[in-house]
Amino acid sequence: MKFAIKVLPKPEVLDTQGRAVAETFTRHGFDVKSCQVGRYIVLDVEGQNPEEAKANATAMVKKGLYNPLIENFEMEEIK
Repeated sequence: MKFAIKVLPKPEVLDTQGRAVAETFTRHGFDVKSCQVGRYIVLDVEGQNPEEAKANATAMVKKGLYNPLIENFEMEEIK
């Protein structure tokens, strides 16, 4: 099973990369209110039933793909 994981900074955390992107586009004449920069990860977990695969993918994300102090993550199954 494949899972897509989106990791973004928490809203209350200063996102310096997002701010730099927004400022760059603003200087180029685009109307950008805000921007967040994060990561998109695809995990392919094989040989397990769907519930076990999702639990293992969630455990992997929590072990090393995001920092719960400054980031949030969303995960969905993809085909």
